[in-house]
Amino acid sequence: MRHLLIIGASGGIGLEAVRLALRAGHRVRAVARGADRIGIDHPLLEARSLDATDATALPAALDGVDAVIQALGVAPSLQRMVTPIDLFSRATSVLVPAMEHAGVRRLVAVTGFGAGDSRQAMSLPERAAHRLVLGTAYADKDRQEEIIRSSDLDWLIVRPTILTRGCGGGRYQVLVSPDSWRNGLIARRDVGDFLVREAAEPRHARMTPVLTY
Repeated sequence: MRHLLIIGASGGIGLEAVRLALRAGHRVRAVARGADRIGIDHPLLEARSLDATDATALPAALDGVDAVIQALGVAPSLQRMVTPIDLFSRATSVLVPAMEHAGVRRLVAVTGFGAGDSRQAMSLPERAAHRLVLGTAYADKDRQEEIIRSSDLDWLIVRPTILTRGCGGGRYQVLVSPDSWRNGLIARRDVGDFLVREAAEPRHARMTPVLTY
C-alpha cells in the first residue's frame, strides 16, 4: 500500500486516478478546489479542498505521502482559447519546491501530447488546429514541463493523446521514444491507470511518454 496525493482530483483524469488508486488498495489524499465534488466515500480516502497554487497549504497536504500525481485541468471554453492561462505553471512552481522540502521524491504529472518537444511529432495540420484550440493552455503546459524537468525530483511527465470517455481496457501503449510518438485516442481511465501504477511502483523515471491506443 502506498499513500498517494492526487492534485486535481475532482474530475477527469484526476478523479479516475482516485478511483483506481482506491481499488488497488492505496491510501489517497485527494485535493481539489471543490473536493466535495469527488463524491466518493471510502475508508482509505481523505478529501481536502485546496487551491493547488497556495504555497501555505501544500506542506500539510504533502505530509506523510509517498508520491504525488498532478492531474490539473481547465474546462474548455471560447474565452480560454484566447485568454492566457497560468494555472499549470503556477501550481507546479509551488509544488516542486514543496515536495523537495518535504522529501517527497516521486512526481507523476499530466500534460498532454503537443506539449514540449512532442509538438514536433504532430503533422502541420494537427499543429495548426492544436495551436488554435489549445494554444494558450499548452503554452503554460510547456512552462509546467520546464519547471518539472529542471527539478531534482524523481519525475515522470505523462502526455496523453486525445481523451475519451469510457472504461478503457488497459491495452494502451506507452510511447517512450520520440520517434514513436503519434497522435491517437486514450480513455481517461487508462491514463489514470498508468498514473497510479507509476506513482505506486515507478518503472519510468525522467521520461515524457505519450499514451495512446
